[in-house]
Amino acid sequence: MVSPVPLGKQCSRHLKNDQSIKPMPTKKSKAGQSHPLKRMPKKKSLAGQSEAAAARAYIASLPADARAGLKKLQRAIAAAAPGATLGISYRIPAFRLDGRPLVWFAAFKDHCSFFPGASAIRVHAAELKDYKISKGTVQFAAKKPPSAALVTKLVKTRMAELRKARP
Repeated sequence: MVSPVPLGKQCSRHLKNDQSIKPMPTKKSKAGQSHPLKRMPKKKSLAGQSEAAAARAYIASLPADARAGLKKLQRAIAAAAPGATLGISYRIPAFRLDGRPLVWFAAFKDHCSFFPGASAIRVHAAELKDYKISKGTVQFAAKKPPSAALVTKLVKTRMAELRKARP
């Protein structure tokens, strides 16, 4: 018995011996090349920029209050993790430690976020009671970033987690 799924969608174990998988129909692009999906719009490329320059460009592109809040957060992270390097990960600023992602931070329309990871937030949940938190995120108003002491605790906890996980 043949399932009602179109032939292009069936896996080989559902086909009878006389059937074969047919390719999906394709559309012609403007350049005349065939492709199965519509062409997605290109995202802004970071090509030609170092990761640190891209992160600085991200921060510089923000409104003044968000920029000030993230710069303060950036300085606190850099002080807590002297060996960490600024870069981009998931298209937002991030710090890497020994080539591995340490923490991320970003600005959004109504708030800024710091992403130190779930374990750091669990460990310091009592100290984060003044902020909106989720599994791995601390949200704060752009004009009121977390204190440098709190950021240091979160970053140090995340660093310990990374070192523990490293073989």
